[in-house]
Amino acid sequence: MKITDIRFGLLRVPLKTPFKTALRTVEAVEDIVVTVHTDTGHVGYGEAPATAVITGDTHGSIVEAIGRYIAPRLVGEDIANLNRITQLIQGALERNTSAKAAVEIAVYDLFGQLYGAPLYRLLGGGDPVITTDITISVDYIDKMVADSISAVDRGFESLKIKVGKDMGVDVERVKAIYAAVEGRALLRLDANQGWTAKQAVHAIGTLEDAGVRLELVEQPVKAHDLEGMKYVTERVNTPIMADESVFGPREVIDLIRMRAADIINIKLMKTGGLSNAIRIADISALYGVECMIGCMLETSISVAAAVHLAVAKSNVITKVDLDGPSLCAFNPVDGGVQFNESEISVTDAPGLGIREIRGLEPYRA
Repeated sequence: MKITDIRFGLLRVPLKTPFKTALRTVEAVEDIVVTVHTDTGHVGYGEAPATAVITGDTHGSIVEAIGRYIAPRLVGEDIANLNRITQLIQGALERNTSAKAAVEIAVYDLFGQLYGAPLYRLLGGGDPVITTDITISVDYIDKMVADSISAVDRGFESLKIKVGKDMGVDVERVKAIYAAVEGRALLRLDANQGWTAKQAVHAIGTLEDAGVRLELVEQPVKAHDLEGMKYVTERVNTPIMADESVFGPREVIDLIRMRAADIINIKLMKTGGLSNAIRIADISALYGVECMIGCMLETSISVAAAVHLAVAKSNVITKVDLDGPSLCAFNPVDGGVQFNESEISVTDAPGLGIREIRGLEPYRA
C-alpha cells in the first residue's frame, strides 16, 4: 500500500451554541480535511482546524505546509513503513503542528486499514469505551449555570468551565456552578492563559477557602511562563494542568523536571500528530504524571484518532476532554468513532473506521 496523492477539502459544521473562551468566540467549525490516497484504493482521513491564537496555524498555512513541504516527501512511500513516514512528516518543516497532525492522522488511519484492525489495537489495545467531559463557555453567570445543569441532566459527570476573562467574576461563576451541580459532576476550570500567577493563586485559593472542590485548573498563566506555572502549582492544593505550555516531548520533560504542573494535556494539533502524542504519554507514564487527552474545535475525524490513543494509553491518559463532536450541530462523518453525549465508543472497523464525510467542499485559497 503506497501513497499516490494527498488532497484537501474544507469542512464547515455549525456549533450548537457559540464557543467562548478568554481568547476567542467561534460559531462554527471550519477545518481542513486531508485525504491520503494509495495505489490499493484505500483512503486515509485527517483533519486540522485553524487555531492561530494557539498553534499559529491558519487554513492557508496548513495547506501550504502540506502541499509544498510534506506531500512531496510522502508520495511513493509504503504505509507499512510507519516510523519512516512519521519522521518524514515531522522533519519536513519547523512547527506547523496542525498540518503535520492532519497528515499523520490520515497515515495512521491507513496503517490500521493495511492490517485490518482498529487503530487502538495496533497501539496496544484497551477498553473501547471512554467518557468525556463537556465545555461550558464563558458567559453570564445564570447562562453558565443553566448550561451546566443541562449538561449534567444529559449524563455528563465532568464539566470543563471556561474562565479567565475577569478574575472576580470568574470566582462567582464557579461558586454558582458548583452550588448548582455539587455531588452530581466534577468541575475542571480552563483559564486559557487568562490570569497572572498571583491572580491564579488568589482565585484558586479563594475557591478552596469557600469549599469549592475542583478536579483541576488548566493553564492558568501564559504559555511561556513556566516559572509562573510552577509558582501556582506550589501554592495551591488543586491540581494544575499544563496545556499551551506543552507542545512536544522535550517541553514535557522540562515541565516535569521543574515540577511546574501536576497534569499534562495532550492535543494532537499541538504535538503534530500521534507519534509525538504517544511519546508524551510514555514519558508521563515513566514519571508517574497523569495526562488528559484534549482537542481543539475539531469534528469526529481527528477526534477519532485522539479517542483511539486514549483507549490504548488509558494507564496514563486518565482524563478525557474530547467534546468537539458533541458541540457540533451534527456529525458529518459516516462510520468511525461513535459519540453519544458523554460516552464515546470505538468500533472494530479498520483504522479510524471512517466511510464517508458529508458536506466536504473543495478548498479554495
